[in-house]
Amino acid sequence: MRTPVSDERFEELVAAALDSLPEWVRARMENVEVLVEPAPPRNEPGLMGLYRGIPLTKRDAGYAGVLPDTITLYRASIERTAGTEEELADEITHVVEHEVAHYFGISDDRLRDLDAY
Repeated sequence: MRTPVSDERFEELVAAALDSLPEWVRARMENVEVLVEPAPPRNEPGLMGLYRGIPLTKRDAGYAGVLPDTITLYRASIERTAGTEEELADEITHVVEHEVAHYFGISDDRLRDLDAY
């Protein structure tokens, strides 16, 4: 059974996950916004997070004046995986790390390879 948390507490857990990223990662994160949505799109009910934007590896000298990239966390999907607040915090951290990796240009296939270690 899942432990419910308030919207404010969920946001605090997201902020803590972002703060837990290494300093060099946080320093490189520019023009990116992290959002929390209640649920994923209907066509992807299990989606926990989504990165939208231009990864750092694809940016060149012409990258300027663009809207921020976004990392969206889907609360309902994330909460379904956690029974305790500690598990929820761990899952939020995992999703944040995964989506930030996409910001840095790391593909899902490469992430799966890295998780094998």
